[in-house]
Amino acid sequence: MKSLYNYAFFDEGSKREIRRAILKSVCIPGYQTPFASREMPIARGWGTGGLQVTLSLIGRDDTLKVIDQGADESVNAVSIKKLVGSTTGVATTDRTAEATLIQSRHRIPELPLREDQILVLQVPIPEPLRAIEPSELATKRLHAEADYTGAWLMLFEELQRYGAYTTGSDHPVLVGGRYVMAPSPIPRFDNPKLDHSRALILLGAGREKKIYAVPPFTKVVSLAFDDRPLRVESFGEHSCRLCGATGVFLDEIPQEGGAVYQCNDTGYCLERLNTNHTSDGPA
Repeated sequence: MKSLYNYAFFDEGSKREIRRAILKSVCIPGYQTPFASREMPIARGWGTGGLQVTLSLIGRDDTLKVIDQGADESVNAVSIKKLVGSTTGVATTDRTAEATLIQSRHRIPELPLREDQILVLQVPIPEPLRAIEPSELATKRLHAEADYTGAWLMLFEELQRYGAYTTGSDHPVLVGGRYVMAPSPIPRFDNPKLDHSRALILLGAGREKKIYAVPPFTKVVSLAFDDRPLRVESFGEHSCRLCGATGVFLDEIPQEGGAVYQCNDTGYCLERLNTNHTSDGPA
C-alpha cells in the first residue's frame, strides 16, 4: 500500500502549501487562513480538513492517536488511522501520553497535553459568525473591524429566552484578545483547555477550506457577559462506573433502574483501569 502513494498520501508540493497556511495561522492566532483543500479518499464532512493537516505534518518518528467524540475505536477514528498508517507506517496508540500527534473530532483529551504534542481538531463550520451572517465577504469585514456585535447579541438573546447560554458545543472564544474563533464542536467542558494550552492546537475545515490555530500559551476566553459567566457541563457527584474518575466529561448511559455514567474519553478510562489494576496487583 505504501508503494502506491507518496509518503503521507500527498505530493510534497501539496504538503508545503498546507504547511504555509499552518504557519500563517500560528502567526495570527484565531485567524482563518484559506488554503487549497485537496480531494481526499473520504467524504467531505468526515474530517478531511483535520486529516490534511495531519498528513502534512506527520513524520516517520511520530506516534499518532485519533479519537472521535472521545472514542478511539469509532468508525471515523479507525478509518483515519488506517489511511495514515497505510501511507506512512507510523506507530499508532490509544494512550494520549504516548502520542506526538493527536487528531480529534469533538473532544480534547482529558489528560493535559505537553509542549511536544500537537492537537489537530476536525472542524465542520469554522466561521463563528455564520449563524448571523451568511455572506463570506461580510464576515471577513466584521473580523477585520473586530466587530463581533452579532455574536454578543446572539448570546444575549439566549439569556433573554432561556436564562442561560444554550450552546451545548462550539461556544465561541476570543483568541489572544483579537479574533473570535469557533473552537470546533467540542463541549463547553473543553473550552478552558484551550486557554494557555502547552500544546499547539490546529483546526482544519476541509469543506470550507480554512485552517486556523491556537499557539501554545495563548490566552483563550469563552465569550460571556461579566455578570453571567459561562458554566461548563457539570456531572455533580457522579463518577465513571468503570474507572471511578470524577471531574471529567462523562457519558450518561440510560439503563433500567436509572442511568449510569462512563468516561467519554475511552483512552483515558482504559489507562486509569490499567494503572489501578497494576497498583492493586501483587508486588
